[in-house]
Amino acid sequence: MTEVNRPPRVGGWTRFVTARPGLSLLAALVLTVLAVLAGSGVAGKLGSGGWEDPDAESTYATEVLEREFPDSQPNLLLLVGSGRASVDDPAVTAEATRLAERLSAEKGVVGVGSYWQTKAPALRAEDGHEAVIAARITGDEKTMGETLDRIAPSYRGTQGPLEVRVGGIVAVRHEMQTIIQEDLTRAELIALPVTLVLLVMVFGSAVAALLPLGIGIVAILGTNAVLAGLTEFTDVSVFAMNLTTALGLGLAIDYALFIVRRFREELSGGADPTAAIGTTLRTAGRTVLFSALTVAVSLAAMLVFPQYFLRSFAYAGIAVVLLAAAAALILLPAALVLLGHRVDSLDLRRLFRRGRAKDTGPGPEAGTAWGRAATLVMRRAPFFALGTTAVLVLLGLPFLGVKFGTADDRQLPSSAESHVVQQHIREGFPGSPGGGLEVLAEGRATPAEYTAYKERVAALPEVARVDGPLVHGDAAYFTVQPEGEAVDAAAQRLVGDLRATEAPFDTKVTGAAAVLVDSKDAIGGRLPLAAVFITVVTLLLVFLLTGSVLIPVQAVLLNALSLTAMFGAVVWVFQDGHLSGLLGFTGTGSIETTLPVLMFCVAFGLSMDYGVFLLSRIKEEHDRSGDHEGAVRLGLQRTGGLITAAAVILAVVMVAIGTSRVTNTKMLGLGIALAVLMDAMVVRSLLVPAIMRLTGRATWWAPAPLRRFHQRFGLSEGEPAPTVEPAPEPDVVGARG
Repeated sequence: MTEVNRPPRVGGWTRFVTARPGLSLLAALVLTVLAVLAGSGVAGKLGSGGWEDPDAESTYATEVLEREFPDSQPNLLLLVGSGRASVDDPAVTAEATRLAERLSAEKGVVGVGSYWQTKAPALRAEDGHEAVIAARITGDEKTMGETLDRIAPSYRGTQGPLEVRVGGIVAVRHEMQTIIQEDLTRAELIALPVTLVLLVMVFGSAVAALLPLGIGIVAILGTNAVLAGLTEFTDVSVFAMNLTTALGLGLAIDYALFIVRRFREELSGGADPTAAIGTTLRTAGRTVLFSALTVAVSLAAMLVFPQYFLRSFAYAGIAVVLLAAAAALILLPAALVLLGHRVDSLDLRRLFRRGRAKDTGPGPEAGTAWGRAATLVMRRAPFFALGTTAVLVLLGLPFLGVKFGTADDRQLPSSAESHVVQQHIREGFPGSPGGGLEVLAEGRATPAEYTAYKERVAALPEVARVDGPLVHGDAAYFTVQPEGEAVDAAAQRLVGDLRATEAPFDTKVTGAAAVLVDSKDAIGGRLPLAAVFITVVTLLLVFLLTGSVLIPVQAVLLNALSLTAMFGAVVWVFQDGHLSGLLGFTGTGSIETTLPVLMFCVAFGLSMDYGVFLLSRIKEEHDRSGDHEGAVRLGLQRTGGLITAAAVILAVVMVAIGTSRVTNTKMLGLGIALAVLMDAMVVRSLLVPAIMRLTGRATWWAPAPLRRFHQRFGLSEGEPAPTVEPAPEPDVVGARG
């Protein structure tokens, strides 16, 4: 038998995943059941905070005030309405006093104070028909939520002549956690059937369509178990569950799409199932591995930030990406070997073909429209390159006006009780109970020294009022009320002025504006490190894939450019409030500080995901033929439709997440959906072929030392070019192919 007629060699990885396919799937089923058990109830273990820097001055001051002066940091507010009567009416006063006394006796509640006890103007509405009882629920987030669930029903609603609503930070966070869980369930119910329909449209076969969906479900359930385990060691944000669902479905479907598509392509070319799996793993499987690494790198960059809100997304994202890739590279090949040609069974599209020949899978002419489009783009490369870049830059211009703020009750729908309470206080009260800025003073001081410091603070610009000090041992605190909004630019400047004010004792400033200032400093200080990490590792990974110096640079720049529309839309819609009525959210005039970082890391990783799929196929064709423009055309022809289908499916999942009633989750889902679609339909379809046409054969250049490095350590799809000396090619995990 000649060399040409020998059957394809089956690599070590292929033998591993196909030797006992039934046993592999049974083991996966057992592990999935265990993951369901381990991850059950994970939402109740997750936190709803995590936006503050744990090492910041404001965090330290808040912790000391909570411990030494619990009434200075109320997190529970009872908004007491007196109907048409005045809050100073004797009957109202008597009932409100009894209510406050009853609250003081509740286990886990400290620092109860009320307007009827203190007569503080900040606790009484300007119209005289509402007043506030403030208190603090102690414990961690889980304990506070349990306490709130226990006591709130007995205070909420009609209490004699009073009408009581429950609010405060603890109520906001608890209500946010509950709504996120409900919205996530609804998003899954929306995304799963729509995704299945789209997969059937892509594959035709119901059997082939179910495989990517199954891989996604396995990845999601596995990640929930990982998150449940992490809660035993660190804080994890409840928002991370949204990313788990989105990436679990989206990436698993992406990976499975490419593997199933390549497997069917090999089957249609005459290969038997085992040989088809071997080729699929050496090509699409290797690309999936690289793609997973690039996405994981982008998400891992969030670990450099101190806020556990961001770190939680890194935990969830890395786990779900690796699990999705593992399921696609282990479970999916086993299932495909068992199915063989039956992967095309239950072809639902035949209902609409009426006598046309059965579609047996992608043939050599598949995607010719994409090939023609690539030819057109390359023929007019300068026009498409400049025009597309100009449009993307224009769409990103609104981000130049971004204003950063903090997440508050306005993240919730306007009908949420805790949002209603805070809105009443914002609009109808002269000051917020527990609002403004607090200055913690540590160290012994005389009354005269406290008075002198208070006078210096009162003389600062934009200070409306200074209250205090309240002294306890060697610690004291002052409350400083800014003239404007709690976290506007003036309040942030006031934080700096307070920290610079001389005092005969150590001072620490906290409050909403101080937390925002410290959060911005923490993110700004670590942002260069995160950017360098993403850039360097991405450059290295893409170089290992392509062997080119120019392609990795192009990939990083074009990926960043693809995100401009997302950032511009975030500011135009969510900061400036356009479409707020249509989308159902309350505009605040700012963007929560951590959201752009999160959205960049996620969207950049997903853009690299599609970039790797396209570049790997272009590299395969270039290695095979040595024809640069032909490789670009064939690469887009083979992957353009699939990348677009994958992007649409992922966008559907993200839009389902974007139906959330919590603004940050809505912003995350809709923003990333836009970024994914712009990347797949604009950058990959227009900008990449145009730029690669302009750079020509220089696209593949690398200096001799780097060429030798790539020959030794690099990975790529397909067989080596005919002009390159044959060498053993590693399989997905480095085994011989």
